[in-house]
Amino acid sequence: MEKPAICGGIPVRNTQIFYGHQYIDDADIQAVVDVMRQDLTCGPKIKELEDKLCRMTGAKYAVVCSNGTAALHIASLAAGVKEGDEVITTPITFAASANCALYCGAKPVFADINEETYNIDPACVKALTTEKTKAVVAVDYTGQSAELDELLDHCHQHGLVLIEDGAHVIGTRYKGRYNGSIADMTTFSFHPVKTVTCGEGGAVLTNKEDYYQKLLLYRAHGITRDPSLMKHEPDGPWYYEQIDLGMNYRLTDIQAALLISQLDKLPMFSARRKEIVKTYNEAFAGMEQVRIQKEIPESDTTRHLYILRLNLEKLSINRREFFEALAAENVCCNVHYIPTYYFPYYEKLGYKRGICPKAERLYEEIISLPLYYAMTDQDVQDVICAVKKIAEYYKAGT
Repeated sequence: MEKPAICGGIPVRNTQIFYGHQYIDDADIQAVVDVMRQDLTCGPKIKELEDKLCRMTGAKYAVVCSNGTAALHIASLAAGVKEGDEVITTPITFAASANCALYCGAKPVFADINEETYNIDPACVKALTTEKTKAVVAVDYTGQSAELDELLDHCHQHGLVLIEDGAHVIGTRYKGRYNGSIADMTTFSFHPVKTVTCGEGGAVLTNKEDYYQKLLLYRAHGITRDPSLMKHEPDGPWYYEQIDLGMNYRLTDIQAALLISQLDKLPMFSARRKEIVKTYNEAFAGMEQVRIQKEIPESDTTRHLYILRLNLEKLSINRREFFEALAAENVCCNVHYIPTYYFPYYEKLGYKRGICPKAERLYEEIISLPLYYAMTDQDVQDVICAVKKIAEYYKAGT
């Protein structure tokens, strides 16, 4: 079969639809302009942002940092992850969810997924828990909450720390509570394709003061100005001490100002994403060539990604060809994610394919469709039209 292109003529549209894109308005721009006349880093906007995240989620403490990867790293350090430990996570995620264990000298252990929700399977986590296990990094894949109650119960029964990788999840509620206030620690990411953004940026939220104090240290070189934490008597108001080995993972006030403004629009962003997801789900529900992601009733989900799973037995083309056919229709898609242990770096560490068969099968069949606040109703309909056009044109047996 020839490489798929435009299915039988003119594409559904003559301009591209992004798979994801930030939305910045005049209020966001003005917020950045205003702070440019004030402190650019280590200023008051950092605390203002952290307080706002706490109010929004119900968490007691928030520590903002330079990006979501930094958030996972300092959360792992605060959890006490060290050389010789194991950290259980999912392979269907960005590499940082596992890399954070490696940064601490620990070993990532990959648990398989639930075939319908695509989130980490608590039963697999339980089966993989050993005396070496220190923490579980549970990813809220696409923005749907992981099964936090079951994971928390298991972690606390075995003395483990539950780190919720909430890079996708801001705005979601689990059993009526906002994600960010439930797990031992929850990390956020504010990359431009996320629901809210400040260019780059991250945060760790927790209800535990001991984690909070460690997070503050690890964010800023392990340095403190708190006399109660110092070994030596301060010899002046300038005095500080490095009491641990931390990193420079600070967020700037410029980014904080932008994110504070963006968070004002989170309810609006969330509502629009839910509308688009509902429209997609209704359009694709009756198609035998595709499957839609199941949502658990406990999760009131603000989706970061919309995953369409191809039923390849009902198609005469493979996933790559479907992807390229969508591109020919000017619908830009992506794939989230390549299983982490497929990467050459993990192969060098001894990981082999076959350890998470459900996740591996999912990877072969998924495409991320466009999903972002600024999509118009026509954009959404054009995506639906393109998917249906290709699915019908390449229907198996025709």
